[in-house]
Amino acid sequence: MKIHGDVISPFVRMCLVTAHEVGLKDRVQLAAAAVKPGEVNAELAKLSPIGKIPVLETDHHHPIYDSRVIMEYLAHVAGNRAYIPDDGVKRFRVLTLLALAQGIAEAGVGLRYEQAQRPEGAQWPAYADRLRARIAAGLDDMENQWHDVLHGVNAGSVAAACTLGYLDFRHQVLSWRTGRPKLKAFADNFNARDSMKAWPLA
Repeated sequence: MKIHGDVISPFVRMCLVTAHEVGLKDRVQLAAAAVKPGEVNAELAKLSPIGKIPVLETDHHHPIYDSRVIMEYLAHVAGNRAYIPDDGVKRFRVLTLLALAQGIAEAGVGLRYEQAQRPEGAQWPAYADRLRARIAAGLDDMENQWHDVLHGVNAGSVAAACTLGYLDFRHQVLSWRTGRPKLKAFADNFNARDSMKAWPLA
């Protein structure tokens, strides 16, 4: 199986770390593919009309996207029923944390595009401020409401760890650890896992 994308993307990294955590690290490889907000990646477009990363190409050359679907697919292929639990309460806690982490990641990527990709003179300061506020609100909620799910290894905690890693890589100025000791401890512990070390950002 191939995951098309760039490990700098928090969404691509979530999938790669997932493959490692569910026991498929030797069956999944990264196929380098970059995207730019104003251009079409022709090779990606052959796999997905959306043209975003990541896209997983199965052993039978079938495309699967987006990252949430890929993560569930990998857990399914591995037969890992704990990564996204079947039990209703646990399942939707994990999936909601996954959505929260991905929402923060989307805001982080959007902020990066706004700051580094949007042409000079076309930046939208109010929008950038809204993205920063969304990131902060999401992190505060993660700090206060999600310790039970973050304590385990699941789709939600992997997404959270990869999102925090992206903020460290692209948005150090946000100093997300300040005032969030539980989240800091979580990130420090999770970053020590082999799955995270296997796919470093730098």
